[in-house]
Amino acid sequence: MPGAEVAISHLSKSFGSSNIWSDVTMTLPPGEISVLLGPSGTGKSVLLKSIIGLLKPETGSIHIHDTELVTCTANELYEIRKLFGVLFQDGALFGSMDLYDNIAFPLREHTRKGESEIKNIVMEKLELVGLTGAEDKLPGEISGGMKKRAGLARALVLDPEIILVDEPDSGLDPVRTAYLNQLLVDLNTQLDATILVVTHHLGTARSMPDNIGMLFRRNLVMFGPREVLLTSEEPVVQQFLQGRRVGPIGMSEEKDSAQMEAELEELRRQGGDTSDDETFIDDQTMPSEGLGERQAIRRRKDRVMEGLHDLPEKAQTAILETLTEEDRQRYGVSPVESDTQTHAFHRPFLN
Repeated sequence: MPGAEVAISHLSKSFGSSNIWSDVTMTLPPGEISVLLGPSGTGKSVLLKSIIGLLKPETGSIHIHDTELVTCTANELYEIRKLFGVLFQDGALFGSMDLYDNIAFPLREHTRKGESEIKNIVMEKLELVGLTGAEDKLPGEISGGMKKRAGLARALVLDPEIILVDEPDSGLDPVRTAYLNQLLVDLNTQLDATILVVTHHLGTARSMPDNIGMLFRRNLVMFGPREVLLTSEEPVVQQFLQGRRVGPIGMSEEKDSAQMEAELEELRRQGGDTSDDETFIDDQTMPSEGLGERQAIRRRKDRVMEGLHDLPEKAQTAILETLTEEDRQRYGVSPVESDTQTHAFHRPFLN
């Protein structure tokens, strides 16, 4: 069975008089990988903490199975949290404990398992994240990438249905980020857990997820199949994905309309353009050889194809282009319909 669905509806969160975001509505499909993007300070990590119940929103709801997290009792929240595994930005490891004890900690705190069973689980998770042989090391003796993997191993020891990952690329170089992204895809293949990743990293957003969302100006700009955001003509989405100066996002906050218009006019005067003629969808990261197919891929295709005609035209084109001959027969899409789509949507994304 796939991991749990997370249904978020009309969620709002403030700290005092400062509104962080309002009316956030999205559903994390069970067993799929979703990514949440947004400029710094838009409350991505706050949303992550709200989903797990560390912060309480003022309005809205979060449903997981039959539990509503915003209004549930403390005991209900304690039980539902057992469904979660969380990887924080810095790994959140205890500096005085070796990796073995760090990873064993949730098992000792939340279960009655004996040390022999705990050892088997810890060693299994260490192997999953490629840290076999490092169990005796202290966090201060290992690299940032190893700390991330150790934190991920600890997040997995209770066999979570939902894995939340906060800025996994923070402090890592592009190569280590690519390895960690591959690890998350492989874990999803093996565990079929629902995964939500908060990130700024464009390579991660373009290549790893099944679904992408973006927070900006205290609102969720969009959330849906990866092709929707990656082909979007929304100025804030294009600016963020292209990493350019011209657009709604400023250095410290959003720009006003006068500043935006002045920048656009200057760009036109210099003979520049404000948008790309072509939209590119990068190949999605596949599981490592020998792991088989991700079950999420078929479920996602079924779900997306069912609602295909409700998506923007560019997203429809990009989705149709990924269909195999078997897919076309399954969904009743003729080769003519798919083959006539433009082939400008594919190129490898290089860090």
